[in-house]
Amino acid sequence: MVTILAVIFVLGVLIFIHEAGHFLAAKLLKIRVERFSLGYPPRIVGRKIGETDYCISAIPFGGYVKIAGMVDESLDKETLKKSPSPWEFRSRPFIQKFLVLSAGPLMNLVFAFLVFVAVNWMVGVEEKNGVYIGNVLKGKPAERAGLMSGDRIVAVDGKRIDSWEDLTEIISVSSGRELVIEYLRGDSLHRAKIVPEKEKIKNLGESVEVGRIGISSLGPVKRKKVGVFASIYYGGVDTWKLTKLTFVTIYRLITGHETIRSLAGPIGIAKMAGESARLGIGPLILFMALLSLNLAVLNLLPFPALDGGHILIVGIEGVIRREIPLRVRVVIQQIGMILLLALMIFVVYNDILRVTGH
Repeated sequence: MVTILAVIFVLGVLIFIHEAGHFLAAKLLKIRVERFSLGYPPRIVGRKIGETDYCISAIPFGGYVKIAGMVDESLDKETLKKSPSPWEFRSRPFIQKFLVLSAGPLMNLVFAFLVFVAVNWMVGVEEKNGVYIGNVLKGKPAERAGLMSGDRIVAVDGKRIDSWEDLTEIISVSSGRELVIEYLRGDSLHRAKIVPEKEKIKNLGESVEVGRIGISSLGPVKRKKVGVFASIYYGGVDTWKLTKLTFVTIYRLITGHETIRSLAGPIGIAKMAGESARLGIGPLILFMALLSLNLAVLNLLPFPALDGGHILIVGIEGVIRREIPLRVRVVIQQIGMILLLALMIFVVYNDILRVTGH
């Protein structure tokens, strides 16, 4: 029951935040919004207020805002067969179209940023007092490279390292790739070439693969309290780092360095949401922030049916200075929806295999 309630809460809030971004941007620019839907068609129940139908639809893994004069998830073609009216999306310049399309991912990004700011303000940030190695596991890459307890890691591939967070961020996404680690032993600077091993760990009940070299901290990571303005700064840093990490993960998926089986689908997300909820409201909100950030990045990918795909289309129309034919836009949208549905079926199947232990 906890898991079900957590999923409804997490997905409901994140979908609402995303679609509210598109909705508010369109309203501010005086573009007519015909429908605000939680879920994809067909429509189940709703109520029309003014010019907008607020409803809940059958397929629960998303939502959409139907904007007048735009080919979207509803695949409604009738209103696009006539010349655009002043209140329609089609009649607006590229910059206004871009603002409406990007407002959803932007709202997800802002939500994640605000959560990170709140966490840094309430919990504090890691003290950057150097990365000293405590334990070195036998037979692991660090030991084979000659690292020892008491060594201080100062750089990885030329990038300065001030905290365990900095070190973990690099190593966790570098399994199978050679890293040059610079470290101090006494007053002497040394260099070692290390290839992190792939290791499966439990993250909120879900098995994920990360890079590991087999070292631990010399002592517990200390945190310090910071003020509001510092929390805003560190919240921005956290948002940037995690956004970059999401892009790195996507790149690794595209290049084959990461298997698509590592993607979590609805069952995996439900499991993680339930696990987070059992830990308390704080971990649940933090999980929502991480998921929100991932949704923001994924939605900006130039793929049909995603916001990035719509942005690509209006960008092409801006360059060629005319609309892409209606039939072509509908076909692109249909292909995108089919591919997304196929991907969803695959990740659900993969989730089932993970849950059943196959």
